[in-house]
Amino acid sequence: MYQPSDNGLRATESPGYGRRERLCLRRIDELNSLPDGRFEMGCRTTRRMWLRAVPGAAGWMILPSRLSASSYRANEKLDIALVGVGKRGRWHAQAIGRIGQNLAAVCDADRTKVAQVLERKPEVPVYQDFRRMLDQRQGQIDAVVIATPDHTHAVIAARAMERGKHVYVEKPIAHDVGEARRLRLLARRYQVATQMGNQGMATDSFRRTVELIQDGVVGQIREVHVWYVFGGSGPQARPQGRPPIPEGLDWDLWLGPAPFRPYHPSYVTSWWAWRDFGTGVLGGGGSHSIHVAFKALNLGALWEEGNSGRIIVEGEVAEPCPENFPRWEKLRFHIPARGTLPPVCIHWYDGSEAELRRQGIWQKLEKIAGRPLQWKDSWTPRSGTLLVGSRGVVHTNAHNSICVLLPEERLPEAAGPPERFPHVAGHQQEWVEACRGGPAPLSNFDHSGPAMELLLLGNVFSRVVQPLEFDPVGCRVLNHEGADRGLRPPRRQSWEV
Repeated sequence: MYQPSDNGLRATESPGYGRRERLCLRRIDELNSLPDGRFEMGCRTTRRMWLRAVPGAAGWMILPSRLSASSYRANEKLDIALVGVGKRGRWHAQAIGRIGQNLAAVCDADRTKVAQVLERKPEVPVYQDFRRMLDQRQGQIDAVVIATPDHTHAVIAARAMERGKHVYVEKPIAHDVGEARRLRLLARRYQVATQMGNQGMATDSFRRTVELIQDGVVGQIREVHVWYVFGGSGPQARPQGRPPIPEGLDWDLWLGPAPFRPYHPSYVTSWWAWRDFGTGVLGGGGSHSIHVAFKALNLGALWEEGNSGRIIVEGEVAEPCPENFPRWEKLRFHIPARGTLPPVCIHWYDGSEAELRRQGIWQKLEKIAGRPLQWKDSWTPRSGTLLVGSRGVVHTNAHNSICVLLPEERLPEAAGPPERFPHVAGHQQEWVEACRGGPAPLSNFDHSGPAMELLLLGNVFSRVVQPLEFDPVGCRVLNHEGADRGLRPPRRQSWEV
């Protein structure tokens, strides 16, 4: 059934336009509501694009659909679709309105999950299949926020970018190294605004700290420690039994690119514990904590064409975990020199606090910091990052949103406003401004893609538990064929990124 788009003025509510213009607007709405959502050439015309082409309408030119979103007027709202309305997705449903944008559609493989969103916004169109949403609302969506389980982040983001949509993707943006690489290349090809959902990078403390490290305030950094007090599930057998699929859940769609397995509720409620669906603490936690080191120490240079540096990852894990994640792991990422910056070793620790204390890791970290590791008023307050310099130490919380230079009595305050990086109102707002043609967000896929490749390489290591030599430019493991295949695990046909 035809429903006029809200993507601009409705045909019946268009003051200042004559009868002919209003008829044209209505015809665009009618064409855009066709079942397959396309014109003959696969190019979509939006009302906003047409209005910009009307003589006297600020001289805007008609643009192809894949480029139209890059030139919004400052006072226009973005029409943003949301895919995934679990706990984090429901937060986004409210946040989109709070930052002054329009929630244009919601989508979830489980129809029952959208009920809480519709209680507040009953007028929002609802979809179960994100592909149908993108097809049918091509002209009514400017951007997409993705908050699904990890294994479907990349495939949804890829389909959206291929249609010219800006994307905000919750961490870790991808399930595996190959997906992270592909997303970065797609974002460049389609010239869309991208952002990974790691909010710490939007804070003044993060940005000022990166500047101070780059200015050499703490000296040369050759050692970084990142720790989480979570731990993995340990090896688990697949659940037995074949309970019926709940009404409203499209199990095949929920699986998406993951290898098929019969439905069981534990997969849906504990997807993070299974390698086919989750990325472990490296993806869920490391995707918050790695960025001060990655940005300040210019690790991204290793991914630039012409660079020949190699990354070596080695370490120990609690036990083999082919389908799940180890109860604890200790990894070491050996990073080669980047220009004038020296080599650095990034130590990763994940396990319960009791386990980290048993192994002496907690005591070692407290000695380096010279103070207790726990933060007040911080998510997962007993996790964090230490960057060890020749003149001082940087201590951050898990989100990298609170950073302190130690010893405090000798080093400058890291909480002031940034001097070279822009101050932003928030992580989502920074992305919105980029969608309108502003500067690229700090956690765009050119940054977050390589950062996630590094972390997700750790998940490849924990399967083979052998030292790996990784070529960042070629996206290859050079010394282990099985691990190299693990960079791009099999995905179901038609679900590839």
